Amino acid sequence: MKLDRIETFVVANPPPRHGGRYFIFVRLTTACGISGVGEIYNATFGPDLCAAMAVDMFTRQFEGNDPHHIERIWRRSYGAGFTMRPDVTVMGVLSGLEMACWDIIGKAADQPVYQLLGGKVHERLRSYTYLYPPHGDVYPDPSLPNVYNDPDIAAEVAACAVEEGFTAVKFDPAGPYTIYDGHQPRMEDLERSEEFCRRIRHAVGNRADLLFGTHGQFTVSGAKRLARRLEAYDPLWFEEPIPPENPADMAEVARYTAIPIAAGERLCTKHEFARMLEAGAASILQMNLGRVGGILEAKKIAAMAETRSAQIAPHLYCGPVVAAANIQIATCSPNFLILESIGRFDGAFMRFLNEPIVWESGFVIPPTAPGLGVTLNDEAIAASPYTGTELHLNLVTEPVAP
Repeated sequence: MKLDRIETFVVANPPPRHGGRYFIFVRLTTACGISGVGEIYNATFGPDLCAAMAVDMFTRQFEGNDPHHIERIWRRSYGAGFTMRPDVTVMGVLSGLEMACWDIIGKAADQPVYQLLGGKVHERLRSYTYLYPPHGDVYPDPSLPNVYNDPDIAAEVAACAVEEGFTAVKFDPAGPYTIYDGHQPRMEDLERSEEFCRRIRHAVGNRADLLFGTHGQFTVSGAKRLARRLEAYDPLWFEEPIPPENPADMAEVARYTAIPIAAGERLCTKHEFARMLEAGAASILQMNLGRVGGILEAKKIAAMAETRSAQIAPHLYCGPVVAAANIQIATCSPNFLILESIGRFDGAFMRFLNEPIVWESGFVIPPTAPGLGVTLNDEAIAASPYTGTELHLNLVTEPVAP
């Protein structure tokens, strides 16, 4: 079996745009006609450039090779151009291509990917959702009350999510995150964060865990000040409290608070996760399979985490192919904790796949179809080209005023 050709697709995520502004899909096909799909999670450069990078990497490292040779192809791509380090753009492209190889391998074997990585451990996967605006776009007018700045609206949305079946909800009211972080939280950010926890805990009681999200906004001391206020509401985690560059600093926060630290959405490869584990910086690892290095790399990270009593909670703020890959790794990992979902995996988010992701009463049901269990809807993709210029995500470009 030999890899023969690549197709790339940059698609605009339609309103309400849960999961980002666009998705970058790839499809690899072998000379014998088996196709596999993957997704690149890369927010550093424009999506068309990332798609071109995928074509370049495929031509140099994948084309003509047997897709079963994951380790060999992975090392060739990782070491190309004398790099040998966790470059976020290289790893995003490599993740999407590696993911597609696993889809091909599973289809050739007529088995889901999780069966080829140790087999099914979990019959169903607990999931959580971010608290999105109940109506309209994911990017509302920040000057108006909305689910991101109004604790009453957030509590109402959380209660509705629990009624749907979710047993955990995530929210991040801690204020702006900028290219100059970390910074000290403002008093208004501290007050708002505590009020969100108070109102949401009152709304959901003990029926759901609270997942407190941040995006690396704070200094170590600032994160401690915030954690102290949140502990009374017993969140399941405090997510990425400081920027991800220095695991030793994050470990200082972890030692200070009783709230488990979750982190990893911006990290790449086993090497960056190993440093986080060695420092004791986080006990819940949030690898994103479209960025971390792909499916096998995620499996290695999950195994490392087992040795430190750490759990995995695969991250998802991108498209449905990464969601499908996350499901595969969660299903075969003994130390799986919880899976990020985009709502109930319904609506506009799923329009680019032909197959549904099955969500039942707060749990995702692993598919039994071979490979990743999904194929691309070419008609929907052709109807939704991304023509914008914005990146997938943006940071505030000015410092936070005290």
